[in-house]
Amino acid sequence: MIINSIWLVGLHLLVQSLVILRVLQRPNREPASRIAWVVVVLALPVIGIFAYIMLGETNVGRRNHKAMQTVIREVRERASAHAQNVDIDPGIPPLYAHLFRVGYSISGFPPVPGNRAQLMANSLATIDSMVADIDAARRQVSVLFYIWLTDGSGTRIAEALQRAARRGITCRVMVDGLGSRALLKSPLWSQMKEAGVRTAVALPLGNVVLRPLQGRIDLRNHRKIIVIDSDITYCGSQNCADEEFRLKPRYAPWVDAVVRLQGPIARQNELLFDTDWAVYASKDASEDEVGDCGAAVHEDGTIAQVIASGPTLRPTAMPELFVSLMFTAVRELVISTPYYVPNQAMQSALCAAAYRGVQTTLILPARNDSREVAGASRSYYAELLEAGVRVHEYVGGLLHSKTLTLDGDITLVGSANMDRRSFELNFENNILLYDPQLTRAVRLRQQVYLDSANAVTMAEVESWPLYRRLWNNCVAMLGPIL
Repeated sequence: MIINSIWLVGLHLLVQSLVILRVLQRPNREPASRIAWVVVVLALPVIGIFAYIMLGETNVGRRNHKAMQTVIREVRERASAHAQNVDIDPGIPPLYAHLFRVGYSISGFPPVPGNRAQLMANSLATIDSMVADIDAARRQVSVLFYIWLTDGSGTRIAEALQRAARRGITCRVMVDGLGSRALLKSPLWSQMKEAGVRTAVALPLGNVVLRPLQGRIDLRNHRKIIVIDSDITYCGSQNCADEEFRLKPRYAPWVDAVVRLQGPIARQNELLFDTDWAVYASKDASEDEVGDCGAAVHEDGTIAQVIASGPTLRPTAMPELFVSLMFTAVRELVISTPYYVPNQAMQSALCAAAYRGVQTTLILPARNDSREVAGASRSYYAELLEAGVRVHEYVGGLLHSKTLTLDGDITLVGSANMDRRSFELNFENNILLYDPQLTRAVRLRQQVYLDSANAVTMAEVESWPLYRRLWNNCVAMLGPIL
């Protein structure tokens, strides 16, 4: 009996040592993340080992990774051929040109001029506009959502796609296997397929027991993309759902920001959609010929650039972009995001902006749907406030809007949050825009958020009870491994 116990202990120590060696030699991992995982594996002997196997590495599966890398190379070649005569800095002021070079280094898409951009008034107006554009489609519609509910908005979009497919429009629909699992089990999904809508599931869950062997189960496709006739596209934070968001109604309304764009930028979003479609669509569906209809170029229009990120791309991509934007700010930097769990470079860059006199504002939801993320976010408040960053908590619902405005000229919108999940685990899509007029509109929207928010003060933070500060700091400490 004693000998068996010794063997079990020895086996456990061997496995534990091998896992720690694996943690220490994994590439593209911050030292803080390595330390956190080593502590977890040592402190929680069995659970820690199991947790690392399940959640420790950004593995999408060998087959998926190979397919993604092949498709990404092909799409980048198509993007380069499509924009071979495009200037990398098409009328962008020298002060901002480097931002678009950072974006180009991430996704291979150059900034393109000649677009029209319009900030949607609210969630309902966004759905109304999407339905109208789908109903007016002449050749093709491509749609990708992380979450697609079978509520009023979800049903309206699905019915518009069915109408389009029945009149001969090529309709391609993709959803995330976890975020849209309710839709996949509903009659609405079957009805779209019966109407002729081509469908695919990104990162399907599959067998719960065997799924971890095919890649990390919590890697998700968080993108929101709609493209109509290679000429119209949407980008922002809104899922295909009502603002009441029946999955988590007690946090409603969910407050989103979406920009409708018309022009050459739509083709970049379509190429991005194609990367996911080629990996996850069935062989027959992936071979569907969807040609470029050509987009109208609008004189003196918005300069825009699609920036995509994900676990199979450069792991530091989104933090690099956010840090570049923060260090570029001269007068004003305003950010809204539902989830703020930055790496050290981002936290330092945001503080540095305030220290050098930039009016720096961070808007977060007062009531977050994730207690852990809320706690981690608040662990950073004291340092931000000390630097002079104005921190506000929105109280009119769950602020889900992901926006950044810079000096009245630059706007970043999209699906990426400012947290480790968006940086390292999710596939995200954003658009960087140089357009003073659009930036004014987005800045006014941010002001609406501020008007419905409470300013956080240093006195308030210092008055938090000890248990609350301990909770905030403990969950923040786990940030690098989540």
